[in-house]
Amino acid sequence: MVSPTLALIVQREAEIAAFTPEPFYTVELDSGGMALAGERINVKEEASDIAASCKGGTITVQKVELREKSEKPPTLYDLTTLQREANRTLGYTAQQTLDYLQALYEKKLCTYPRTDSRYLTDDMENTVPALVSAAAVVCGLDAPGDVLSSQVCNSKKVTDHHAVVPTGSAAATDLSALPLGEREVLRLVSLALLRAVCPPYRYAETSVAAECAGHSFSAKGKVMLDAGWKAYADGEPSQDAALPDGLTEGMTLTVETARVKEGKTAPPKHFTEDTILSSMENAGAGDMPEDAERKGIGTPATRAAILEKLVASGLVERKKAKKITNLIPTQAGNSLVTVLPEDLQSPLLTAEWEHRLGEVERGTLTPEDFMDGIAALVRDLVRDYQPVSGWEVLFPSDREAVGPCPRCCGAVTESKKGFFCENRECRFVLWKDSKFFSAKKKSLTKSTAASLLKNGRVRLKGCWSEKTGKTYDATVVLEDDGERTNYKLVFDNG
Repeated sequence: MVSPTLALIVQREAEIAAFTPEPFYTVELDSGGMALAGERINVKEEASDIAASCKGGTITVQKVELREKSEKPPTLYDLTTLQREANRTLGYTAQQTLDYLQALYEKKLCTYPRTDSRYLTDDMENTVPALVSAAAVVCGLDAPGDVLSSQVCNSKKVTDHHAVVPTGSAAATDLSALPLGEREVLRLVSLALLRAVCPPYRYAETSVAAECAGHSFSAKGKVMLDAGWKAYADGEPSQDAALPDGLTEGMTLTVETARVKEGKTAPPKHFTEDTILSSMENAGAGDMPEDAERKGIGTPATRAAILEKLVASGLVERKKAKKITNLIPTQAGNSLVTVLPEDLQSPLLTAEWEHRLGEVERGTLTPEDFMDGIAALVRDLVRDYQPVSGWEVLFPSDREAVGPCPRCCGAVTESKKGFFCENRECRFVLWKDSKFFSAKKKSLTKSTAASLLKNGRVRLKGCWSEKTGKTYDATVVLEDDGERTNYKLVFDNG
């Protein structure tokens, strides 16, 4: 589950790096307080010619449509949607949100956190008004006048646990005594319940199609009819400017201004925890069988841990840009995806494992058979997968080079037992536990190895003689025949 998530992040960064922005142009006309826009044009000169032909001209209204539309309230939170919202609005990581929610659950202020359901069960319908009252107290708001309990209850859409909602105890709690993170998450959960039991947001939308100098233009206006659930949305409900009254088909208007607006196509956005959680939830869903136990990467209970593991292992890092924290793959993360077999990058593999785990749970597959399948997959990968050529370049060592390898000129670095060439095919090594040095009561230190690698020799003072029991000074010369490494002593007289 870690590698498919890493692959998603690496792929997104590759798409951003390969993206080339392209300019586009839109002609905009103003008339009587109404702004009309033409279609996108790729050539600036063509857009300028259209604007010039419309300047001071006449707009003919060809079509006016007035429609009443509505937006249903969002459903309640499951863990993933709450984590996404908390990241988007509060900047919390998925793990932070889970930790805060778990603490609220243990304090009996919220229901069970690790759920993938966004509805309550039918038998909870009579308790919804009391929960709504508690949510209103938490938010410091008035409860909806008419609580539509039935639209948040649907047992058919509930799996192991129902949606996350505040408990009745939340109303009697001293919220100021809660840590800020817990208080903010409890408020999000409560607001979600208040919105979910409200009627739809209703508005009137006017669409106008017009023509000027042989070119098509359009405008839209929106007027709110009933705030509905958006009365509990942060900020005012967004709405387009209302169009002038009295617009009819065939009427003409005078162009007051005509201008060319320039824009550029935008690259895909870096993943945030909000957007990666959404992609993890839906990854590979179109390619998975209908009877797949779970679709996507991970579960609501494991996705936060997957992201934390990627960061902790140095494969992904969090980078803050203005008020947004993006998830960016490190050099090691990019390199790992480059060399990983495609099977290990696919969410289909995790879906298959989840399906088989479901069979184990139902007793149609034994745990031993499940593990045998995993072992067979590993054997096949080890047997069939060929290492990527040049992988050493993808994974440069972070160890300090002690000196150049006398065989291949690669970097020799220090390890616990000796000084090894970073090129594994080379096999050059200077062992720290060397009888040559220990017999003389000397150690192969880093500085000694550095001199041997750089100059092929090193001067040693105070070497112990087993024959005489005295010490002496000599030069140690490194000899290497391409297969074995040896040392010899050279004295000042020869």
